[in-house]
Amino acid sequence: MKDFAILYRHIALEFKPTENGRRATLRLARPDNKNLIDHDMAEEIRDACRVIGQDNACRLVTVTGSGSSFSVGRATPDVAEGDVSGRIALLRIADCLSALPVPVVVVLNGDAIGHGLELALAGDLRIASESAGFALWEPGQATVPWDGGTQRLPRLVGPAWALDMALTGRKVGAREALALGLVNRVVAGDELETASMELAEQIMATAPVAARFAKETVNKGMDLTLDQGLRLEADLSVILHSTSDRAEGIASFKERRSPRYTGA
Repeated sequence: MKDFAILYRHIALEFKPTENGRRATLRLARPDNKNLIDHDMAEEIRDACRVIGQDNACRLVTVTGSGSSFSVGRATPDVAEGDVSGRIALLRIADCLSALPVPVVVVLNGDAIGHGLELALAGDLRIASESAGFALWEPGQATVPWDGGTQRLPRLVGPAWALDMALTGRKVGAREALALGLVNRVVAGDELETASMELAEQIMATAPVAARFAKETVNKGMDLTLDQGLRLEADLSVILHSTSDRAEGIASFKERRSPRYTGA
């Protein structure tokens, strides 16, 4: 298993082998304009998600930005002319990221504003530099977030704080974002790469199928009744008991050694 990368114009997609499987890194690569998302970048992100989704060896995805910002929004202005719905559809990318079956860790190297924040919300975990800030600017521009911001943000921080951000457009600092539950961890900027890799390694040390099922039960359970969610949890737990990794987990515990999971 070797390192390899796929070349795009506006993003970079790299795959690196680890002792626990392959890790993909999707990097927004337009630091000159603070990684503003336009139609071309959106299409490249969709394609990268397709590539990642087809890679059975990939165990985890990290998403980050180049330069001093994660992404400060979208580059294409919303104007009330032409096929507005069509242009919106071309820019919608958060669902592609959230649909990936493997864990997605968003590494926020700087500000995530507007559409940039909506993209970050589509990940499973978020680790941020202490200099990062977060905001939804759309109501100030006479529109609303339309790539999942009004739905994913309240699921993380609750409706009252989501409305606080959406109605005021104010910028929330990293420490406040941590207190609200918008991000999972905050570290100094020079520690971000090391801390994010440590988090990725912790996740990748777990059984791959179990990690996928954990993600599925939590995400799907948010839209189910409690009884339905418990049933899904029980069903997937039963399936896991038939995997080789489950047997390896039991054997490694008895033998007091680290497990060697294969994803089978």
